[in-house]
Amino acid sequence: MSVLEQELDEPLEVPQRALEVDLAQAFSQLLFRASLLQRLRGDEARAARAAQRELLGLLVEVDDALAALGLDQELVLLGRGSGIDATRRRLLGKLAKAGVRPMRLEGLAADPALSEIVGGEVRPGLEPETVVQTVVTGFFWNDEVLRRAQVVVATPPPGPAGPPEAAGPPEAGGPGEPVAVELPVAVDPPAAVAPPAAAPPAAAPAPTGAGAPGAGVPGARKGGAGAAAGGRRRRRKR
Repeated sequence: MSVLEQELDEPLEVPQRALEVDLAQAFSQLLFRASLLQRLRGDEARAARAAQRELLGLLVEVDDALAALGLDQELVLLGRGSGIDATRRRLLGKLAKAGVRPMRLEGLAADPALSEIVGGEVRPGLEPETVVQTVVTGFFWNDEVLRRAQVVVATPPPGPAGPPEAAGPPEAGGPGEPVAVELPVAVDPPAAVAPPAAAPPAAAPAPTGAGAPGAGVPGARKGGAGAAAGGRRRRRKR
């Protein structure tokens, strides 16, 4: 028997420290660390996806700016139109590799989750709210909506205007209509007319001459005669 075989046949010695370990507590600590690590990795993945979404949104806005520059007649006359188109194609190719693709909504019914209606156009042969024009292109990012589109939809033609209906008098007691009630008007009684005041009697004229006070009165005459006689007696006694 070789030395290696002898070593394999002999049992390995277990360290005393390993025998003193609480296996249940060690296993619970291992599970806690694993869950904590998984949660941290999930937070990092969500933060990275949010940053990627923001970056892709900025690149989509750059595509909008390039499309506007491609319509500038001055740049086209200067020969810059081909360079702008080439740059835009490269940008859209990079976005496609990242899972970003433009929406094609013309001829489809407008979906609030995908588009925002910014105008209407009368199209007799189309169903109402059918997309007829895209003002701002929308984009998908994999299975998510990266940016909603702004579209113009079809509207039905206006119907013929009928003759105006003659408005009759409102029926009393109709639902929702007030009923006019005539209230009696209070009339004040006529004021009592006071009788005209009687004029005061006219003052009698003062008597003159023979009609003066004391004239024709016997007592007055006797008094005057008596006074004269008394005067004569006093003169005799003196």
